[in-house]
Amino acid sequence: MSTTSTRARRTVDTVRGKTFDGIDTFGAMVILGIGALRYIATDIVTRKFSWKEFYDQAWFMTRVAFLPTVLVAIPFGIIIAIQVGAVAQQIGAVSFTGAVNGIGILRQAAPLVTSLLMAGAVGSAICAQLGAQTVREEVDAMKVMGLNPVQRIVAPRVAAAMVVGALLNVFVAATAMVTGYLINVGGGAVSSGAYLGSFIAFAQPTDLLLAEGKAVIFGFLATIIAAHKGLNASGGPKGVADAVNQCVVIAVIVLAVVNVAITQGYVMLVPQRIA
Repeated sequence: MSTTSTRARRTVDTVRGKTFDGIDTFGAMVILGIGALRYIATDIVTRKFSWKEFYDQAWFMTRVAFLPTVLVAIPFGIIIAIQVGAVAQQIGAVSFTGAVNGIGILRQAAPLVTSLLMAGAVGSAICAQLGAQTVREEVDAMKVMGLNPVQRIVAPRVAAAMVVGALLNVFVAATAMVTGYLINVGGGAVSSGAYLGSFIAFAQPTDLLLAEGKAVIFGFLATIIAAHKGLNASGGPKGVADAVNQCVVIAVIVLAVVNVAITQGYVMLVPQRIA
């Protein structure tokens, strides 16, 4: 009996410890995110923002994520077009293929692909960069010199990730929608006029705003998670590798949950167009 109670107590203590650690991590990320946004705003107003670092990081993120974007967006558009076209033919709603395909890509597919790229490609690269600087004690050296790491290295990366995320989302949406158009119209399943007409009839400007807003938020969250894990890396190269792994896993889960929350809020608050 005593052995069972001891194991139960250890299990409870472990769960409690993990819970408190998770709360501490969440709080630290919130503080980091607020600090980064504050430095972005104040430094731009006071003309102290490191634009060179911003441009360098934006170009770096674009180089890291552009090729994966192409390799994911085209197959994604093909899969959606084939599935939507097949279902539309079965239920006799081929004329609505353009609306379903286009709006589905704009509202969900493009932001989802963008979130995966930001978490996987961009987030892992940022975490590896900052983790390497942390274990080499470069971050500590900045603090000794009176420089704020959040202001110097996190804020420019956050700003760059939000801009790059929005641009990647536009590219993913355009690529996937053009691919879907070519598959459905080129395959003779629906005419060009019917495809585009149904999309124009049901699509709204708020759909684009939703997609871009998601992309900006995803870029912000992925960078904050990556920066937090990178700045808290320890244990040499193995510690950096562990931090990168944790960063990607946490970012994918968080972005998926946030995507569902934003989508549900949009459906509840924004009136849907009826053609």
